[in-house]
Amino acid sequence: MHINIPEFLTAERSLGVFFLVTVIMGGGAAWLAGRASALAWRPGWQVAGFMLILSAAVRFIHFAVFDSKLLSLHYYLVDAAVCLLFGWLGFRVMRATQMATRYSWINERAGPFRWRRRGDTTSEDMPKSG
Repeated sequence: MHINIPEFLTAERSLGVFFLVTVIMGGGAAWLAGRASALAWRPGWQVAGFMLILSAAVRFIHFAVFDSKLLSLHYYLVDAAVCLLFGWLGFRVMRATQMATRYSWINERAGPFRWRRRGDTTSEDMPKSG
């Protein structure tokens, strides 16, 4: 079975178009939409709904500008996966920043996507005894 990556990702058979429209434009818009959703203190599951709408817009850009297939479930799911990934990442980074800065007396950063309570020691932070 021969799998052609450009053909799997996009109907144009061009990775350049895929990266320009889906990853850079669609992913950038998804990142900003995820951040905006976090700034509005919306729950994380709402990002998925926004990203499904955004991926339809990305699919339309492929259709209108590059004469790609508009109603293709396969390519829509590829666009949706990219938008969901970038939207979720933008949401988590902003939510971790919010929780660590706005509630700095109780929370601290535990990485780019997480926060933890101040003074909490988890089992991975504690030294192993005996």
